[in-house]
Amino acid sequence: MKLLRLKITDPKGFRSLPCGFEHHFRSEWALQDELAQPASFAPFVCAGPNGSGKSNLLEALAAIFYQLEVLRVRSSFLPEILQNAAPDFSPTAFELDYLIQVPLEYRHPNGQRWASVTVWKKPGETVRFLWTNQGDFDTDVNELFKGGYGDILLPEYVLGYSSGENEILSLPFFKMRFVQYDEYWQALAQQLSYPGHPETRLAYLDNGFSQAILLCNLLFHDEASLQPFREDVGVEALKEFRIIIRRRIEVTAKQAAQLTSGDYVSPGYAEDSYFSDNPAISLSPETGGYVVHLTQRLESDERTSIIEKFKRCATLSYEDEQTDSLILDYWVNDATKAAFRNNFDDSALSLFQAFQVLLTLNLYAVSEQLKADIYQSNSHYVSETVMLKELSDGEHQLLHSLGLCLLFRNTNCLFLLDEPETHFNPDWRANFISQLRQCLPGDGNVGQEMLITTHTPFLISDSKPDKVLIFKKDKTSGAVSISQPDYNTLGASINKITMSTFGKRETIGGHAQALLEALRARFEQGGENEEELITEIQRELGDSVEKVLLINAILDRQERKGGAEQG
Repeated sequence: MKLLRLKITDPKGFRSLPCGFEHHFRSEWALQDELAQPASFAPFVCAGPNGSGKSNLLEALAAIFYQLEVLRVRSSFLPEILQNAAPDFSPTAFELDYLIQVPLEYRHPNGQRWASVTVWKKPGETVRFLWTNQGDFDTDVNELFKGGYGDILLPEYVLGYSSGENEILSLPFFKMRFVQYDEYWQALAQQLSYPGHPETRLAYLDNGFSQAILLCNLLFHDEASLQPFREDVGVEALKEFRIIIRRRIEVTAKQAAQLTSGDYVSPGYAEDSYFSDNPAISLSPETGGYVVHLTQRLESDERTSIIEKFKRCATLSYEDEQTDSLILDYWVNDATKAAFRNNFDDSALSLFQAFQVLLTLNLYAVSEQLKADIYQSNSHYVSETVMLKELSDGEHQLLHSLGLCLLFRNTNCLFLLDEPETHFNPDWRANFISQLRQCLPGDGNVGQEMLITTHTPFLISDSKPDKVLIFKKDKTSGAVSISQPDYNTLGASINKITMSTFGKRETIGGHAQALLEALRARFEQGGENEEELITEIQRELGDSVEKVLLINAILDRQERKGGAEQG
């Protein structure tokens, strides 16, 4: 995928992006250069001061693709509250141009490799698509999805990640996570078949997915791909792990009513306490309350169901009757890895999607009112945290961000990463772009687009100027503008980038700068022994450009005095 242009035409704007905001991601020359090098991956690096609006660009893209995803899945399982809310989506009007590779299964022998797509929406109207290099194929979004063109003209996945708590970026992804849960709940209520993977394309892969991301990569990828995991974080070979699946949960009478037409236990079934019209619901013999077999649609088919696949890969499995949990233990060797490949289509991504389904079931504890609030909210945030044990924040972030790239390296997807390197040490920051390129080498048939927000000069130093977006916000109007550096950023020094891009001329900290300025003031006032002042400067401050300049100024004055006395 290659983003070309975004314009906000919503009369209210979007966040700090005003109505009329427009950004062209690539010049025609840069685009042709990229198309000539299909295996060359480079992310867009979005930089600027805090509050300059760089995250708003990611948020706008997430919000637009969320709208498209809601329209794509509406006919199958979208909650009624979202079906009725479509006209109120923000931004209500926009224009988006991009290129996306036509999947091989849809590509004609002499057809276009890249689809040139324009998506736009006017206030109060439906979204329209224009496939410009396919005879100006023009249609509204509903006809597009009915004709199956969504698989061609939309990214396979839109993936969000933030090292902090950017609730606005996460919001559309969390809404889709609840949609995934509602999809499964509907399958459970109506006893429908369930595909075993999320149907939605948006995924916010926060800390709750860290263990799943790491497991999938360690089970499927070779040593060369896992090199950053080994060398930088010191992750050794996976030896063993355990999966615990809680199969049944107690629910309220209202929730139980959603799963049954209301018939009580049929005659002859009292011993089992199953409701006649839905085998997924029963009465608890201990409490007399309602119990739902939450994983029932994941166990119904021994050949294809997710849980049966996990059981076939396990070294040992057993049921804990007291907690009604399924315990799966894995001793990892070549046979274990082969079992996962055989059961999950030889794909780390397929395994990860199975974990996605299981993790989504944790949302059963969220109230219907909270879900309704989130569906309608423009600012609500939900956070789930499951940190990897014995890893620092920086190690966790490195494994998470690089693991995402490895999982989705063979897909046409859009990555929206908000400050993924916040807790990295300087060495990891300096190597981050190189590691991303290593994880996403590209095979020419798929392509990823990535936007990264950052305050790190190292990421800019590893990027060409046309891949660096500098954000500024007007102090009076609050409007955001984007420009590209007026110098060659690739290989530029950290000092150069810090001064030119972040407006920070000093190379030392604020406290040290204040001490240096106090010493400079004493020098400029005169009356002190300058040799003693130099000795104090050397003793109090470490090496820096500022320190050298101050000492040189003192020495220059000494030299001028000596010359004057000799004259």
